Amino acid sequence: MLDLQISAIICTHNRDFYLGAAIDSLLGQDFPLGFEVVVVDNGSRDGTRQVVEERLGNPRLKYVEEPNIGLSIARNTGARVAGSEILAYLDDDAVASPRWLQVLYSAYQHNQKLAIAGGKVNLLFPPGIEAPRWLSPGLAANLGAYDLGENLVYIDNPGLTPRGLNYSIRRSFLEQIGGFDPHLGRIGQKLLSNEELQMTELALKQGWQVAYVPDALVSHNVAPERLQRSWFLNRGWWQGISECYREQLMGKAGFAQIQGGSERFVRGLYKSLQHFSDPAERFDKFVYAYGQIGYLNAVIQGLISTPMGKK
Repeated sequence: MLDLQISAIICTHNRDFYLGAAIDSLLGQDFPLGFEVVVVDNGSRDGTRQVVEERLGNPRLKYVEEPNIGLSIARNTGARVAGSEILAYLDDDAVASPRWLQVLYSAYQHNQKLAIAGGKVNLLFPPGIEAPRWLSPGLAANLGAYDLGENLVYIDNPGLTPRGLNYSIRRSFLEQIGGFDPHLGRIGQKLLSNEELQMTELALKQGWQVAYVPDALVSHNVAPERLQRSWFLNRGWWQGISECYREQLMGKAGFAQIQGGSERFVRGLYKSLQHFSDPAERFDKFVYAYGQIGYLNAVIQGLISTPMGKK
C-alpha cells in the first residue's frame, strides 16, 4: 500500500476527449513520494469509463462513480475516497506540468497555516484557432487564465483566489467547514461558480492562509464552443446568479442586493459605451452588465420565496 502524501483528484462529466491527457499528466508526475490519482466520474454518458479503464493497470489510479450531478458534490466524493491530507484538484480538460504535485506539496510542508493553494494557468487554444479580438484579459479569466506573476503571493482579496481547475486544499480545513457547498459550483449545464471564492473567504475568516504558487503550472484546453460570444454571455449570467447565491449563503441576502445589482448594471453599461472603440473592453463590460441581470433575477426570486428577505 502506498504511503500517500498527496492525492490528485479529477472530477469529470462527459469530457472523454480531454480526460486521457489529464490523467496521463498526473500519472507521470515527477514526485518521489507516495501519491494517488482519483477520477470521479460524475454521471458521464460518453466514453469516460473506457478512458479510465485503459489506465487502471497503474496502481496509483482509482476510479469512483458519483451519480449525483454537481462539481462540488463530486469534489466531496473525491475527498472522501482519497487517502491523504493534501488534496489537489485538476480539471478534466487540463494538463498538469510535471512537478505540479511536488510544488503544491512543498508549499503545504513549509506552511502549516496554508489551507488553499493554486498556481498559474495558461490557455491552450484549439489547433488553427487564435484568441478573438474581442477577448479581453478579464474574459480570458473566465476561460481559466490565471497569472499573478512569478513570485509566491498570499491572497487577502477573495476575488484573486486560485482557479478551481488548478486547486489544492488541506483536508483538515475542508472537514472543518463541512466540505464544498453543493449550492455553488457547476451543475451539469448550469455554469454556477464562486465556490472557490467562498472557500477563500472562509479560510481567511478562520485564520488560515491562501496562496498563489506560480510554479504549480497547469495548461487549460479551451473548447471551440467557448470562443463564442454567446458562451460568455451565458457564463456572465450564471456568474451573477452564483454571486447572489454566495451572498445568501453568507447571510447577506435582502433588499439591499437590488440596489447594489442595479448600480453595477448601470455602471457596466456605461463603461461598455466608454470603451466603444475597443472591442475587447466593450464586450467585457457588456458581459459584466448582462451578468447583473442574472444576479437581479436571482435576488428577486429569493425575495419572492422569502418575502421579508434575510437581514
